[in-house]
Amino acid sequence: MPEIIPNWHPIFVHFTVALLSLSVILFVVVNFISGPLREQWLVVARWSLWFGAGITLFTAVAGLYAYNTVAHDTPSHEAMTEHRNWAITVIILFPLLAVWAAWCVRSGKELGKGFVALMLVGGLLLLSTAWHGGEVVYRYGLGVMSLPNVDSHGHGSDDGGQAHGHGDGESSAGGDEHAHESKAGAPADDGHDHAHDAGESEMDDSMMDFSGMDEGLEEGSTAHGDTGDHAH
Repeated sequence: MPEIIPNWHPIFVHFTVALLSLSVILFVVVNFISGPLREQWLVVARWSLWFGAGITLFTAVAGLYAYNTVAHDTPSHEAMTEHRNWAITVIILFPLLAVWAAWCVRSGKELGKGFVALMLVGGLLLLSTAWHGGEVVYRYGLGVMSLPNVDSHGHGSDDGGQAHGHGDGESSAGGDEHAHESKAGAPADDGHDHAHDAGESEMDDSMMDFSGMDEGLEEGSTAHGDTGDHAH
């Protein structure tokens, strides 16, 4: 038999939750529909209940084994015990409902409103049990061999992909600095060159204007000199 880490309970429990949840939903929905579809969904609801109740027995055995073998501390033990207590109600109720449904089919009787009401109660118990089971694993880490080192993993999306960095992140930081320099440096150089070009052009035009003024002054001086000569 292959080794399953930490045990077989996580495998069986998913079938339990899926099959029994489907059965609860269908048993409720069929009360609001009629015709051939109703009969078909009743068949699916019953078989889901029977298969789910059957595999729940394996889930219970695997869960009891996990309860007594996984490494845990005091807070996780309390969470695990609470999950176990909720699971006991599911383990008792759904097999009884499965037997009830089988007896009604064998005797040709309809499943009444009381059956549907108990299915709803079982669905709520199943939901609470599953939620506490998730807390045991994802909040307290039971059955987990190692936790990821989130400080050694990074994501980047500059080019639409993913960049993975490990260690102290020097490579990523260097890449970011280089990217900032290459992006911010080029426009700054271009703007600087354009400013010089524009300034030189304006200075050339101004010099041309001053040269024109010099020519005007020279002509004025000449004219004044000629006038003076004529006056004298």
